[in-house]
Amino acid sequence: MLAGHITAGIAAGEVRLALVNTHPTGDPVTQKALDHIIAEPSHSFRTWLQFLGQSAPADVGSRMIQAGLLHPPARRSWLRAAPPPTPVDPNTAMWPIGRLNLAVERREPLNEQDNVLLGLVSAAGGARVVLWDQDPDYLAHATAALPVHLRELVAQTEAAVGDAVISRR
Repeated sequence: MLAGHITAGIAAGEVRLALVNTHPTGDPVTQKALDHIIAEPSHSFRTWLQFLGQSAPADVGSRMIQAGLLHPPARRSWLRAAPPPTPVDPNTAMWPIGRLNLAVERREPLNEQDNVLLGLVSAAGGARVVLWDQDPDYLAHATAALPVHLRELVAQTEAAVGDAVISRR
């Protein structure tokens, strides 16, 4: 997790992030997050998800623009909001979801990265939007195949999304 620098564990009866590697991440976005986590290790996993989630869309979008994956957003006028950035290559943008759909449809095992993606898509409520085939058994099996710290990431993400929906954030 976080470029191999943190993992999840139980401390004081709740899920917390544990530092695994203090070396620089080589990426400004993940380094900023890691610096926060190092400075304030007492927060729960869910607190970190909520905190990091506030800037994640802008941070990830900026990183994708810098990597040449997204076109920069058009300037907005004072009457209209700027449209969201668009992918430079739509095929590259859609390939991860296409790959998940093919695996689910064929009931094929996923590699760890795709397994995490499937778990997070499902946890965020996106499975019903992006998956052609709704197979709860496949989703449950895929999540169960993840290592404990990644299963915890999926579970905590689902809980944070549920909290946000309930509190209308």
